[in-house]
Amino acid sequence: MPDPTSSNTNEELNTAKQVNLDNVGALTREHLTPQAAAEPQGHDVAGHDHAPAEGKPAGHDHHDHSHAGHSHDSGELDLDEEEEHDHDHGPAGANPYLLPGISLVLLLVGLALDHFQAGFFTGYVRPAWYGLAFVLVGWNVVKAAVLSIPSGNVFNEFLLMSIATIGAFAIGEYPEGVAVMLFYTVGELFQDAAVNRAKRSIKALLEIQATEVTVVRGGKNLVIDPKAVQVGDIMEIRPGEKVALDGTLNATAASFNTAALTGESAPQTKQPGEAVLAGMINLESLVQVTVTAGFQDTKLSKILAMVQDAVGRKAKTQQFITRFAKVYTPIVVGLATLLVLVPLLVVHDYVFRDWLYRALVFLVISCPCALVVSIPLGYFGGIGAASKAGILFKGSNFLDVLREIDTVVMDKTGTLTKGVFAVQQVQPAPGTEPAQLLRLVGALETKSTHPIARAVVAHVGEAVAGVAVENVEEIAGHGLRGRVDGRDVLAGNTKLLSKFNVGYPTEVDQVADSIVVAAIDGKYAGYLTVADAPKEDAAQAVRELKADGITKLVMLSGDKDSIVQRVAKELGITEAHGGLLPEDKARYVQQYLSEGRKLAFVGDGVNDAPVVALADVGIAMGGLGSDATIETADVVIQTDHPSKIATARRIARATHNVVWQNIWLAFAVKAVVLALGAGGLATMWEAVFADVGVALLAILNAVRIQRMKF
Repeated sequence: MPDPTSSNTNEELNTAKQVNLDNVGALTREHLTPQAAAEPQGHDVAGHDHAPAEGKPAGHDHHDHSHAGHSHDSGELDLDEEEEHDHDHGPAGANPYLLPGISLVLLLVGLALDHFQAGFFTGYVRPAWYGLAFVLVGWNVVKAAVLSIPSGNVFNEFLLMSIATIGAFAIGEYPEGVAVMLFYTVGELFQDAAVNRAKRSIKALLEIQATEVTVVRGGKNLVIDPKAVQVGDIMEIRPGEKVALDGTLNATAASFNTAALTGESAPQTKQPGEAVLAGMINLESLVQVTVTAGFQDTKLSKILAMVQDAVGRKAKTQQFITRFAKVYTPIVVGLATLLVLVPLLVVHDYVFRDWLYRALVFLVISCPCALVVSIPLGYFGGIGAASKAGILFKGSNFLDVLREIDTVVMDKTGTLTKGVFAVQQVQPAPGTEPAQLLRLVGALETKSTHPIARAVVAHVGEAVAGVAVENVEEIAGHGLRGRVDGRDVLAGNTKLLSKFNVGYPTEVDQVADSIVVAAIDGKYAGYLTVADAPKEDAAQAVRELKADGITKLVMLSGDKDSIVQRVAKELGITEAHGGLLPEDKARYVQQYLSEGRKLAFVGDGVNDAPVVALADVGIAMGGLGSDATIETADVVIQTDHPSKIATARRIARATHNVVWQNIWLAFAVKAVVLALGAGGLATMWEAVFADVGVALLAILNAVRIQRMKF
């Protein structure tokens, strides 16, 4: 909130209309009105400066914020704070449109009385009538301007509006003075509506936390606050209820709606022992979940805290406009003063009232409302549109940086591929039936917990039911040996067959994928390949990024280079490197950055966190993935779809276009009307359009981002 007693009031006044997600639910007229400027609200964020460090985008250091007064206590968000900030628009609980409505009626009646030259509407009656209409809408503006003066922070939009309207009264232009202040106030109300519309999708995200939870303690069901639940407690969740805390599913499988977290409408089925996260909705039967994280440590709380901080990080355009308005306002006041004084020296038939009127028109036109309001709102609209698409930006500055990138470097496993092993090919030896090979190998692999063994068992399915497996021996680094259905079976790598002197074809050694080679009763029986399959939209993601102007697309992975090259070829990626350690990935990224490239790195694992931090834009794939990567990343794609990278760029580009459309619209209209005003060809009515009208057009344009299809 702008504080007129603060040494930084100018900047605060110029940024007062920025959307602040510290209290996103409370973002109402208090953020936009002069009353808010006149009453400190205690939202100063000490040390919360997101100015760009050298060589890095603003806000890229996510760990050095001193959040005094900026508490994310237990992930709790105050959605009702507007109740604590009455803005004195009249009697308690009054409709904010009431006083402007009364003022409008008084203005219209006054204009009618002027037009028909009513006999009683003369003397003190006329200025008193218009004066009442003015006070109803102008008191808060004048108050804010006056309270700014003692600290020396004089030049702000409230001063401009006050001088212009009071000056209009001083020279007898009462209707114009009322009209300027009335339409300014109405414009503020429209701005409220625009901000509320733009923030709706993010506010919906903030409302998905459960407010109570049923916990089983001592054989009794207790309904308590989620913050009071302890790790290890058993939650009981009925069909249709939200999961309040992260945990693991007990006893039976269950289906959950995860749309609030991932943006995906398809339900997910969770098996006993699998993770269930806060924000999911139980769909079918009563389930119990063992709590694994406290309220403040849930993934949902971390995501919400991240969204809270998002708009606090300004884009370069916003920073420029803030600095511009700080210099622009005193210059305009100086020019208006010269517009009154200079003609006194050079104009033969100088009339003070005429030139004062021109100066007042000049002041109204010059008010930077359209820029100060619409630009932050444009970025906020972009963040809101992205959140609806399952993409979370940690700051508006990253919308700008993502638009500028020319290089995308991606991890393989979990980013472009599913991160889950699956049987890709079954190749039985001559004389061996595929079904027999799968049945015997699958039954033996049920005795192992290795990811590849689990993939084989999942592929075979019910075929292993009832098969007798005995005398199983696990040979480290080789595989399994056992008796299955009365037959001796070996299943593992080629070293296992060599150990037991079982010959196999030489071409088996050339297979690039992970492989399970089998022998039955001492004879080679065939093999199965197991690989991590590409995500359904991975190839689409590569095509869209290339079409979107990405000149260099690279895949880096710790997997075998032969597998990496195969996946890269399948997806259409021309540069790929495998067998890399985290430091190797960092070395490649540093090399690309040293070439002057604007680079985004996309990853999902803990080992990707250092490279995510190193890139110009770090993108975490999967909002439910590694905490370390999510906390380090600048953008989080919750849906786990790599194609969303191109979507994020489209949103960033649309936001950039809308912001600059607003900038040029405001400058162009104001320049024309300023020239007309200085020449005496524009009245207060044109000035109102140049100020409030242009601001409203810019706001409507910014809100348009929310309705775009990406």
